[in-house]
Amino acid sequence: MQLTQFTDYALRTLLYLGVNGGRLVPVAEVSAAYGISNHHLMKVSGLLVRAGYVHAVRGRGGGMQLAQAPEALRLGAVVRTCEPNMNLVECFDRGHNSCPIVAVCELAGVLAAAQAEFFARLDAYTLADLLRPGPKQERLTQIWRRKVAAAQA
Repeated sequence: MQLTQFTDYALRTLLYLGVNGGRLVPVAEVSAAYGISNHHLMKVSGLLVRAGYVHAVRGRGGGMQLAQAPEALRLGAVVRTCEPNMNLVECFDRGHNSCPIVAVCELAGVLAAAQAEFFARLDAYTLADLLRPGPKQERLTQIWRRKVAAAQA
């Protein structure tokens, strides 16, 4: 199983916003911090706003900030929002399934159970779990600061 780049960027955006507290963070800053396309990040942030995870203010001095407390943002919910089609194999999509062995195959059940465990694990964590202060958090902030400063230079 592989999450899309879109979902990866969404999780990274939430992490960045979480570290930056209630400050309005411009999309361009997040883009610079990760070295990713500003255009692509605009699409990601649009979904995060529509889903209610992020609040955005347009115009000069605008930006994004978390719309919910980090403790309320379950990672599984975010992934489900960003990955509406999590069909691991063709037979998971009843509308487009053409597998000739679907009626007798045991693989689908095994994969469905594995996917359920995957989401159960993600549901056990919130954004707050990723924001715990410590050496890793300090190092992460340093990396972001350098990347943003380099992009602004």
